Amino acid sequence: MSDPTTDPTPDPSTDPSTVERAFAAALYAGTDTALDTGASLLAADPGADAELTRRGEQFLAAAWRRGWQPADVVRYVRRELDETHVRLVSALVLGEAGGRPAPHPRWAAQLAELAEQAGAPAPRTDRFSRATAVLELYRLLLALPALEPLDPPRRAASSAAGSSSTSGSGSNSRMLARIRALLAKAEATGYPQEAEALSAKAQELMARHSIDEAVLASGGTAARDGGGDAPGACRIGVDPPYETAKAVLLDAVASANRCRAVWHEEFGFSTVVGFEADLEVVELLHTSLLVQATAAMTAAEAAQRAGGRRRTKTFRQSFLAAYAHRMGDRLAAAVREQTAEAAGEGGRDLLPVLAARDVAVTEHLERMFPKTVTTRLRGVSDEAGWHQGTAAADRARVERHRPLR
Repeated sequence: MSDPTTDPTPDPSTDPSTVERAFAAALYAGTDTALDTGASLLAADPGADAELTRRGEQFLAAAWRRGWQPADVVRYVRRELDETHVRLVSALVLGEAGGRPAPHPRWAAQLAELAEQAGAPAPRTDRFSRATAVLELYRLLLALPALEPLDPPRRAASSAAGSSSTSGSGSNSRMLARIRALLAKAEATGYPQEAEALSAKAQELMARHSIDEAVLASGGTAARDGGGDAPGACRIGVDPPYETAKAVLLDAVASANRCRAVWHEEFGFSTVVGFEADLEVVELLHTSLLVQATAAMTAAEAAQRAGGRRRTKTFRQSFLAAYAHRMGDRLAAAVREQTAEAAGEGGRDLLPVLAARDVAVTEHLERMFPKTVTTRLRGVSDEAGWHQGTAAADRARVERHRPLR
């Protein structure tokens, strides 16, 4: 009979779990050997799976506290790892969300998009390979830095203006549906001139939408009373390749729609600050213009290759940079025209309202990012690419607009 004071059997209450031993071996050491050791421990113990998932959800909860949102995490995992890890983190995010309400509508939309993209189940693999991928994912989640917290925009109630027939939520939905339809046509057409004309028309509607929202908010409860419109922020992905040119295009779209954009190159996104109605159209238009720019660039590049040119990388970078620069001019012109037209229709109080909103956006940006630096667009050295990109953004002659010189 053994003496209880000398019995070598470990006490279950103090014995570290398989997950804890795997984490101790693999998460805090960056070597492949350490990773293999941790993965071997997890692969040999199927009973550890539930705790492993629970600990991953805890890592996500910590990421939320550090300012990350579901789309940010998935985007960063895709940027740093591969599709196996993207499937793992997507399932983890949806599991962590559970049935509790989302903090705000944008968060809910991100979860809904993840659920739609879930698709078919991941291919079956051995336990060691899966454990290795999980530990690689957890290493990344554990190292996520803190981000600037995003304040969701506050939107004035549609009834505050006294009439919901012109600017209420139903009207907002119809306007955004028209904008989406125009952009979808622009993306689908094979004629660059038609695509650019449709995009210009969409920008006119976006400007009108933004003006209507501003008028609605100004007629409601004063912001100082806590019930009016207030700016907030969202993050929009800027994916490789040619991220700098794409970030410049997003900045141009944001500026034309009374928003401000700050690019986070290391994380693959830009933070866009503005009022909710403007943030919505920035997301719509930026996505559509990327599709159109890519189609126009592919066609132009094919023509260049047919002529014997092979400098595709510099051509594409220069093309997108020129496209972003000129499209920014066109969008800004459309906004100026719509603003002048609205102000001339008896809206003499409109300009002070818009100016006040611009000030509010700038102040919100400066609170979030007290220190920013200007990024220079490098690699723009292909003259043909620049001219082709300029032509792609400026080819259309839209009614009531003079062609830019």
